[in-house]
Amino acid sequence: MSGRMNANGKHTLAGARVATRLPAQDLERARRFYSEVLGLDPVDERPGGLLYRSEGADFVLFRSAGASSGIFTQMAFEVDDIEAVVAELRGRGVVFEEVDLPGFRTEGGIADIEGNYPSKGARGERGAWFRDSEGNLLGVGQLVF
Repeated sequence: MSGRMNANGKHTLAGARVATRLPAQDLERARRFYSEVLGLDPVDERPGGLLYRSEGADFVLFRSAGASSGIFTQMAFEVDDIEAVVAELRGRGVVFEEVDLPGFRTEGGIADIEGNYPSKGARGERGAWFRDSEGNLLGVGQLVF
């Protein structure tokens, strides 16, 4: 697949698919976490990489000597019932981040976030964050209409 050509005949990324890449220092440990804890199994693999697909979006875990800083959300899942998902993942051993900052606080691991992108048609979002086995910070979000 290639990007879309703009009016000047130049290729841009406007029509390209987007895929997230997450580093894993121990790919087998990461595979077990994503399978046993998150309920996700790779749809394909190659040496040093596992390809996952969720609702048409791809993400890859790749073997890396480096590690993510884990100080920002690297990937998020949009769900229909955040409370049910958080409860299920907690039951599987996931620890959700607790945040208490002015204007932003989690209660029971879930934050109510004011506002959203107008194109999403939502007035806000609820969010929760946790770390995978490799220290990557992942989010779970639910639109509030």
